[in-house]
Amino acid sequence: MLITEKAPAKLNLSLDSPMRYLDGMPKWDMVMVSVDLADYVSIEISDQPGNIKVYTDSSFLPNDQRNLAFQAANILRNRFHRRDALTINIRKNIPVAAGLGGGSSDAAAVLRILNSAWNLGLSLEELARLSLSIDSDVPYCVYGKLAHVTEHGEKIELLPPQPHYWVVIAKQQISVSTPQMLRQIDYTQINHLENQKLIRNLQNGDWQGATKYMGNVLEPLTMRHYPEIKQLKDKMLSLGADVAQMSGTGPSVFAICHTESRARRVQNGIRGFCRNVNIVTLL
Repeated sequence: MLITEKAPAKLNLSLDSPMRYLDGMPKWDMVMVSVDLADYVSIEISDQPGNIKVYTDSSFLPNDQRNLAFQAANILRNRFHRRDALTINIRKNIPVAAGLGGGSSDAAAVLRILNSAWNLGLSLEELARLSLSIDSDVPYCVYGKLAHVTEHGEKIELLPPQPHYWVVIAKQQISVSTPQMLRQIDYTQINHLENQKLIRNLQNGDWQGATKYMGNVLEPLTMRHYPEIKQLKDKMLSLGADVAQMSGTGPSVFAICHTESRARRVQNGIRGFCRNVNIVTLL
């Protein structure tokens, strides 16, 4: 049996952290959305006992237990005492280590595939709860829809779908260590976002009003180490983006535009800043 699932990238329309838990991990308050830039995850399921094997077309990704897709498969195998041999193939389109949740979305796709193929009957909420041990972005990626995400990342409140605005996503040739950035958060220096106002505007269908409250409190921290991220963001805004900001801990920066022509203008204007640029739409 061979099953293929789409694994879309995520963006943080807002990213805030009110506090740090005793386990050292941040408490999150985020609004996240998926876009039509996606990996494709295929699983070949054998009715014979065997191991989990992972193959990708990216030389940057591990193919062993460090791979989040491997971990996702292993969680369901162990929990439900399955021994089927699994061969996971991942075709990468989402840039690696970009703040776009590629690995998390691949893991979420594995969970959805196996939940269906093995007739486990788990709800998305149950899959999300199981997936938190993999990475804090996986619970959101299980749903893959506009949502308010809180706590460790496992509390998901879906929001109404929005118009399919155009998004320019640019990743420069730099790498950002998420664990390192998270350890450096200084909670006395954070200018917290007004996420409830953002959510209220999204619920009312006021996208232009919502853009005023989008933001990422980690930008100053990451930009202090990588000033080129700020240069890219400023360039996008100067070219007419409705909003431009960093996703996750970076380094990807995205610009949202209400017309395709404006998005093309932003794309053409930043080609000198980085070569990895995609134009997509919100899902």
